[in-house]
Amino acid sequence: MSFKLPPLPYGLKDLVPHLSEETLTYHYTKHHAGYVNKLNGLVNGTALENKSLEDIVCNNYLYVLDLLKTESGAVFNNAAQVWNHTFYWHSMSPSGGGEPRGTVRKLLDEKFGSFDNFKKEFSSVLVGHFGSGWGWLVLKSDGTPEVVQTHDAGNPLRYIYGICCSDNTGTPLLACDVWEHAYYVDYRNDRASYVNGTPCFHSFPQRIL
Repeated sequence: MSFKLPPLPYGLKDLVPHLSEETLTYHYTKHHAGYVNKLNGLVNGTALENKSLEDIVCNNYLYVLDLLKTESGAVFNNAAQVWNHTFYWHSMSPSGGGEPRGTVRKLLDEKFGSFDNFKKEFSSVLVGHFGSGWGWLVLKSDGTPEVVQTHDAGNPLRYIYGICCSDNTGTPLLACDVWEHAYYVDYRNDRASYVNGTPCFHSFPQRIL
């Protein structure tokens, strides 16, 4: 079984003016597709080729074997980046629901005081993130939402040696990519403008309302 590049949930032009067609073209067809191709090259012909992305990302035993075999955890890194990017695309929508409603809105208001306060916290964490990585809104095991960050290919689903890292794990609800390739064409080194202009804020995706 080979991993496939999932289709975008919208067209390459549909996130303009927040993200340009050029950005989405390179990000999706070069970076995201590149992770898929690299992952297939690493797992084809091995016991991992029939595993799901979630198995590779979350299974500690597979992760340790990957580290021992590749020294850099290349299988995990590429599998996580495939998963992360797929989730990121679905965290944005050209015509989503605006501010969240229902259960998600209630949870955000209870945790952060208001949706505006959540946006400020989300922006602060992402803009302040050092180097490459991801910002996430996750649902913790106790049912509360939390803004967390992960470095490089890090994923909130990850467990380290069976112990939940309470500061950056949970069920992902929303993701924002802060690797420079996600925004440099449109915003250069102005990460704050990218984060504050991302469609994550302008069109809260319907799937989590």
